[in-house]
Amino acid sequence: MLLKKIIKNIPIGIQKINIKGLSLDSRQIKKNYLFFAIKGKKYNGENYIVSAIRKGAKVIVCDKNYKIKSKKIPIIKVRNIKKTITDACKVFYAKKPKNIIAITGTNGKSSVADFYHQILMDQKISVAYLGTLGIKINNKVIKTNLTTLDVISLHRELAKIKKLGIDNVILEASSHGLEQGRLDGLNFKTAIFTNFSQDHLDYHKNMKKYFNAKLILFSKLLKKNIITDSEIPEFLKLKKIKKKNDLNLLTIGKKNSTIQFISIKSNENSQNIFFKYNKKNYNVQIPLIGLFQIKNLFMSILAAKLSGLEIKKILNSVKNIKKVNGRLELIKTTPHETKIFIDYAHTPDALETTLKAIELHYKVKPIVVFGCGGERDKKKRSQMGYICEKNAEKTYVTDDNPRNENPKLIRQMIVSGFSRKLAVTEIASRTEAIETAVTESKPNSIILIAGKGHETTQTYGKRITNISDKEIVKNISKTKIKFDKKTYNKIFNAKIIKKIIKKSDIKFEGVSINSKQIKKNNLFLAIKGKNHDGHFFIKEALKNKANYCVVQKNIKKLDKKKLIKCPSTFNFLNKLALLKRIYLNSKVIAITGSSGKTTLKTLLGKILNEYGKTYFSQKSYNNHIGVPLSLCNLEYEHKYGVFE
Repeated sequence: MLLKKIIKNIPIGIQKINIKGLSLDSRQIKKNYLFFAIKGKKYNGENYIVSAIRKGAKVIVCDKNYKIKSKKIPIIKVRNIKKTITDACKVFYAKKPKNIIAITGTNGKSSVADFYHQILMDQKISVAYLGTLGIKINNKVIKTNLTTLDVISLHRELAKIKKLGIDNVILEASSHGLEQGRLDGLNFKTAIFTNFSQDHLDYHKNMKKYFNAKLILFSKLLKKNIITDSEIPEFLKLKKIKKKNDLNLLTIGKKNSTIQFISIKSNENSQNIFFKYNKKNYNVQIPLIGLFQIKNLFMSILAAKLSGLEIKKILNSVKNIKKVNGRLELIKTTPHETKIFIDYAHTPDALETTLKAIELHYKVKPIVVFGCGGERDKKKRSQMGYICEKNAEKTYVTDDNPRNENPKLIRQMIVSGFSRKLAVTEIASRTEAIETAVTESKPNSIILIAGKGHETTQTYGKRITNISDKEIVKNISKTKIKFDKKTYNKIFNAKIIKKIIKKSDIKFEGVSINSKQIKKNNLFLAIKGKNHDGHFFIKEALKNKANYCVVQKNIKKLDKKKLIKCPSTFNFLNKLALLKRIYLNSKVIAITGSSGKTTLKTLLGKILNEYGKTYFSQKSYNNHIGVPLSLCNLEYEHKYGVFE
């Protein structure tokens, strides 16, 4: 393309120079390229002009105040180099997709984009995505290092996408990219605002500047539609922009929204969503957990609707929606039924939202492994520690891209947010931290490995190492987890017994007070009742293969290694029941009333057994002995326990 078409008002002598490409990066310069030497926060392109010329740059454009002359090639000096670049891109890469959608917000951008991409692909519609997860053109993925590409690269990639015949594109718009003008000159049909919370204050300095950077998309770049959540505080500001710029506003929320949520019901690894759209009621089951994921998905549904798809076809596609890479992604369920998730949450709000979503869905506080990146917002580090103390069962603080900061100091700043030091363990090695969290977890736990999500590298100064949370977890599943379902109950029970009698080698499976009903490896409790004293039946219990007997009297002529002496077997029973209740994540249901307890308990137990292994006493064990005895027979594989 002739230079005069790319840059206006230039000398006649250089107007007919033929330009083959544009670039801001001297390393990407090829023969007959136009090089824009622009000052950035980290790098100054003016320092690379000589390098660009050596690589074959045909023309240089720089700021009017830069003092440089060249006899080899023309150097054009301009007043507003950013505007010059944008205008050049609009001309040089003139043909672009018709339906360009941009997403901004602190969290959820990648998820909304990926969900939209999945919906269109499922409907056999060509689509492209640009953002944190790379450049995805239909099913082909190219990795990138930025959420938002530089302005020239972005225009160039969009032109390539158009050349492939693709007209639907969704891209992530970072606050950095918006403020630096990387999205200038694009025709956005729709813009989505997900949410807003603390992040990037190392760059923007305060929340007001950070928010204003996000708003550039809506106030200056958007042509037609806004999609957002009507329940976020920022909604009112977006509503004002909508009115001022005469835009359409589509929302999700509980009241007065385009998509109105009526109810959301959780299942094991999915949610049933009842909602109203266009005066009609709909019901769809989504294989995702957490309200925030549902909100992300439904914003993508609105974007798909604006792209010309029918709501019924969209809902058919979302029934089988796949989890986004590294976004609350279930990687593995261990042999002892612990679920391990990875998530990209690296801000206080994202981490808290994810932790609360997990607890709400699974009814247990998760175990967390996370760290904070170096050379980023330092204020959020102690905040994230405090959030974990409130919302996690235990936290393992580790490294997460320390960059040029001291990783130990970063970890210490996170740990300073904890008031209870027993709630946190500091392990520098990310691999070791993840392995420790998994191998130390109790049955039916939930582990969240947060911060890096899809990332596969770790940066220590100039050293970049390959590391993937996903691969670490997969490798643990093969080599580190040594739980054997046949023996783990005995091992787990031994750990609980140790808390009562300080011995760790007492292994058993199941508890009984009836010597006639003893099963192999049971623990027999010699309880003294009104009519019988269990101490008279110890010999029979051992004959029936009880592993150990708990006694409160001196017993002669029996193997003392098989006897556990304590002051009160009844108190022992209650302590054991309490510890079982604390250390197991089984969901416990209690039934009371004047009559019908046993029948309801049995019916409910059999029903729940269809959804997960359930323990319920076979008899009417509802007194001061029966209740703790029933609790003592809960084991790690029991998902539910039903008691009178």
